[in-house]
Amino acid sequence: MATSASSFATENQLLYEQLLDALHTLFGGVHPGYRAIHAKGIVCQGTFSPAATAASVSRASHLQGAPVPITVRFSDFVSVPTVSDGDPLASPRGMAIKFHLPGGIDTDIVAQSYDGFPVRTAEEFLVFVRALAASGAGVASPTPIANFLASHPQAKRFAEAPKPAPASFATESYYGVNAFRFTNREGTSRYGRYRVRPEAGEEHLDPAEAARRAGSFLFDELAERLVRGAARFRLLVQLADKGDPVDDGSLPWPEERPQVELGIITVTSLVADSATAERRLLFDPTRFVDGIELSGDPLPPARSAVYAIAYRRRNA
Repeated sequence: MATSASSFATENQLLYEQLLDALHTLFGGVHPGYRAIHAKGIVCQGTFSPAATAASVSRASHLQGAPVPITVRFSDFVSVPTVSDGDPLASPRGMAIKFHLPGGIDTDIVAQSYDGFPVRTAEEFLVFVRALAASGAGVASPTPIANFLASHPQAKRFAEAPKPAPASFATESYYGVNAFRFTNREGTSRYGRYRVRPEAGEEHLDPAEAARRAGSFLFDELAERLVRGAARFRLLVQLADKGDPVDDGSLPWPEERPQVELGIITVTSLVADSATAERRLLFDPTRFVDGIELSGDPLPPARSAVYAIAYRRRNA
């Protein structure tokens, strides 16, 4: 049986506090009131309409037919709220989705614009972040991060892979890098990872063009786009085949794995006060409803605990 998120939080409190502190150190210190990662964001609202094929994968209530309201947050990567959208440190981008279900129940998806994570565990991620922070200008070669990447091929892949800036948050694909267990009404279970595909198609900028754009061009473009009409995305689940790792988010599955359409995400407008919503919103990758559960991957419970600590800190 998968370990619960709450037991992870209790057993590893010090680790999670250290991880948050390391992220702040890496990106120049604490920015009060902002997230420790993906600090620069914008909050939108819309609806999710499940596809007819969704119920074949999971009995989760939001996948059964009726549209539900959603809150969506798009973001840049680093913990610096003033980062330019064209800065390489702004990638990978984030897309978090909160589904608002009857009875005051929510369930969340947390995704990013890169298929994979540098490491498998929170312990490894702490070492990775500390190695990055210790490898600034003037540090003798080989640097701590060079040594880490030499012994962690997936982290090396993550660090070296191109992550171009999108022309719009609405022309980017997003990936849930961790697997979950999906169970339908017949009791059939499959492991899967979320994918979000833009209906407008993918469009990216070359580094020179991204650098020429205004500092908040993605945020400005999204606001203007939503005045003209909704931004739509297809929510899919990529299903694991026998032998695919379901407990390691650093290992992407082959592209040829089947993908089942779960529904359409329709982003209709910005919320009235995005800055206030930013502080109040907590997206939790382990906030499940019946029909979706942990897979044994250690990162979602760790992320849940870290996000909760970060939420308390920024609202203190």
